[in-house]
Amino acid sequence: MTVNYSTTQSGAPVVSDAHAQSVGADGAIILTDHYLVEKLAQFNRERVPERVVHAKGGGAFGVFKTTEDVSKYTKAALFQPGTETEMLIRFSSVAGENGSPDTWRDPRGFAIKFYTSEGNYDLVGNNTPVFFIRDGIKFPDFIHSQKRLPGSHLRDADMQWDFWTLSPESAHQVTWLMGDRGLPKTWRHMQGYGSHTYQWINAEGERFWVKYHFHTNQGVENLTGEEAERIAGENADYYIQDLYESIEEGSFPSWDLFVQVMPYEDAKTYRYNPFDLTKTWSKKDYPLIKVGTMELNRNPENYFAQIEQAAFAPSNFVPGIAASPDKMLQARIFSYADAHRYRVGTNHAQLPVNAPKSEVRNYSQDGAGRISFNSPSTPVYAPNSAGGPAAVEPAAGTVGGGWENDGELTLAAHSLHAEDGDFVQPGILYREVFDDATRARFLTTIAGAVGGVKREDIKERAIQYWTNVDSELGAKLRAELGK
Repeated sequence: MTVNYSTTQSGAPVVSDAHAQSVGADGAIILTDHYLVEKLAQFNRERVPERVVHAKGGGAFGVFKTTEDVSKYTKAALFQPGTETEMLIRFSSVAGENGSPDTWRDPRGFAIKFYTSEGNYDLVGNNTPVFFIRDGIKFPDFIHSQKRLPGSHLRDADMQWDFWTLSPESAHQVTWLMGDRGLPKTWRHMQGYGSHTYQWINAEGERFWVKYHFHTNQGVENLTGEEAERIAGENADYYIQDLYESIEEGSFPSWDLFVQVMPYEDAKTYRYNPFDLTKTWSKKDYPLIKVGTMELNRNPENYFAQIEQAAFAPSNFVPGIAASPDKMLQARIFSYADAHRYRVGTNHAQLPVNAPKSEVRNYSQDGAGRISFNSPSTPVYAPNSAGGPAAVEPAAGTVGGGWENDGELTLAAHSLHAEDGDFVQPGILYREVFDDATRARFLTTIAGAVGGVKREDIKERAIQYWTNVDSELGAKLRAELGK
């Protein structure tokens, strides 16, 4: 019979959960009570830093089913007809802290993680199709204007409106915010949007611009200002409770996904800049096309592990989906993943809630909180000749997505000029900058380094490497190694 006894974090049995060791019944507790120290130290570290933005939120797991055929627009596996993909969604407020009321007037985050067969695809949006600004360099200032004054620690209407009125591009979003949809009845009763313009690529390499629209099947319903204020005083976790209880009772909320698709060339002449996050596309010009349905059917088992530690990043693309020239999107591609590395840890992607269902193969290693690792026989660098993972060769030198600017977005090096070459300048350095004594020491150094190479084919490539820098150097190195 298994005994369900308490243990330390290292698995050893615990003698008491109720009493610390002390010198006599009324004496001082002792530092050598390692279980007491472990328990208190763990408790002191239970929280990770809350999100700077979107701190207050909740979420659930579900399934996205692609019910229509949009394969002529994208080759992404999750959007092929009949595909079912596990997913996680996190709803949130933007400006409020972790303990703030759900029903403050605020945009609502609508962040989805699709666990696809090709890796995780994160779609990080809001319940509005636009945003306050169009350039990421203003984002910290915008958020600061919505937070609290450093002195009084109070939110301040002056700084909010000061920022908005000095940023006329905010007018579209502020109009949404101050309208009825600024106070959704619940998360279940609001629309969701990818907001940004993204790029879809089909199997033939054709490119399209796309916007995502999630339409709630519960109907759009909102609160009045008075209702929202009353609920805020009665139940700060109103939205969280509503979502949890609905799913727990078997009333699974769902949304239909539609996209607007713009032919690639149209972006050059469309009447609005299609990459401006403060603008929408007319549905008359680009009608909604249905893709499928998202249903939430499973509550998290542990809020901290599965919602608070969930890390959504617009940089998580899959084949068939790519970025666009949207400046805000490009800034977020950096900012979100960087925030997760700080907040949750450099290995946040290895946590179960963030880990993809598909196999991960790369050369990353170490860092705090490392969970998985490669076998000892796997090389730790690329390129290698030992059968380690290698990047997929891009078609025609492109990354699949991309757009024209000063030149095509590619994975190629800089364009070559008359005297360009990887070994030209090292050769000049060796021959024209080094003096005789320096060249002699240099030869001794590289001979020692290359001499430590065990595999002969790699050693031969190293000799050729230096021969490409300078033929005489290569000959000397070969002679040194021959000794």
